[in-house]
This record gives sequence, structure tokens and C-alpha cells, in this order.
Amino acid sequence: MRSTQEEMESLMFINRIMTVLTALKPAEVQAHCDTADGPAVACGRKALETGNVNYALKWIPAEGEAELRDVFGKALEVRGLGIEAAEVADRLFLETLVRLHRASEGVAFTGIQPVGAPVDPVVAAADEAMALRSDTHLLSLVPQERRAELDRRFEAALAVKDFDVDDVEAGRRYLAAYVDFFKYAEGEDHAHHEHADHHTNAHEHACAH
Repeated sequence: MRSTQEEMESLMFINRIMTVLTALKPAEVQAHCDTADGPAVACGRKALETGNVNYALKWIPAEGEAELRDVFGKALEVRGLGIEAAEVADRLFLETLVRLHRASEGVAFTGIQPVGAPVDPVVAAADEAMALRSDTHLLSLVPQERRAELDRRFEAALAVKDFDVDDVEAGRRYLAAYVDFFKYAEGEDHAHHEHADHHTNAHEHACAH
């Protein structure tokens, strides 16, 4: 049976959840990873469903792991208190995941946006390319002179796509490789990239595990 202390800690966690959610306001969508149907949230939900936080850890830098692990552990405990408690616990975990991810990019977090946010055709094609392991359709959407380099970056990302979910660093290497591929697909030249910029969009469309 749960002790009185454990029950009080769970209630305190739920109060924390409600405080955070009340403070968040809907805002214009800034990136696909902010959406409820985006890849970051999908990985977060998989972490909750499997009880394995590693599905989510690849989305954040090492310095954010302690906070995310703490919220994840408490969320798993609170999930056992009922459907409503599970919903708010899950929401706080997902909000924390996306917030830490966005903070690593130097971008303000404004909450998880609704399902159905518009996605650029190139973004959709980049997702499709990694899922199907073929960039044929994507290449047709970019100028001829960019196709060889785009294909090279696609192959580089594909080469590190298959990693063990428990190898978080390998997951981060895949996301970083996909950044170069994705950014180039959008028309940005590699020479203009700084490390902080490498995580903005491509990172957000790369939840393959």
C-alpha cells in the first residue's frame, strides 16, 4: 500500500502540474516539435507507454537529463492514481521535454500546440524520405544543382539512423546528422550554420525510434 508520505508527494506533484499548465498560454506555432502530433511529443509518449525515458532523452542535452528524469519518475508514479491524474502527469512530462529541447536551441517555449498545424511540403518529404529510406520524392522538390549534396547528406543521416534506443548518445548523433540533411533540403547552405542553429527544424522531424 502507498504510504501517507507517498500520497502527499503525489498530490504535490499534481499541484505542480496544474500550476505549470495554468501558466501556459496558446501561441502561434513556431516549430513542428511544439505540436501535439510532432515527433518530440511522439517520442515522449512512447517513453511514458514503455516506461523507458531513453526514448525522450535524445531530444535534450545532457545538462537537462536530471530534470527530465525527475519529472518522468514522478509522472510514472502519479499515473497510477487514475485517468485524470495520468493525463496531467503526462502533460507536464511532455511540456518539460519540449521546453528543455527548445531551451537547448535558445528558443522560448510557449506550450504544446494543437494537432494539425500546417507542415511545409519539404518538411513532409524529408520525414517521408527517412521513413521510407528513399529521398526520390524529396529530390524532386529541390533545384537540380542541390540534389547531389542533398542526397549525400541524406545518406549520411541514414547511415546512423538505426541505433539502440538505450544508446542516447547515438540517438543524438543521428539527430545532429539529420540536421544537415534537413536544413539543406530547406535551402540553407552548410556554411551559414552555427552549432546552435543545427537543431532548430531538422532535429524536430527525426523521431524514428
